[in-house]
Amino acid sequence: MAPRKKKQKQKPAWERAYKGHVLWLGKQKLGKVTLKERGRYHWEGGGREGFAEELTKAKAAVELAVATADKQLDLFN
Repeated sequence: MAPRKKKQKQKPAWERAYKGHVLWLGKQKLGKVTLKERGRYHWEGGGREGFAEELTKAKAAVELAVATADKQLDLFN
């Protein structure tokens, strides 16, 4: 009998977009980072949003917001 293969869990992936980047998990959009005026980056994800001065910091903020949104209990449910 051949050993069974484990199903691999999908990982979110960043994709370039017009003036920004988008975080996808399969066909579901998790968050996005867009370039705003004066070189600032606006990020949205996991029900939160904010600004960052660098792209790497904005991407990290989106990833953190998405990760904590999955673990956060809904207040009114």
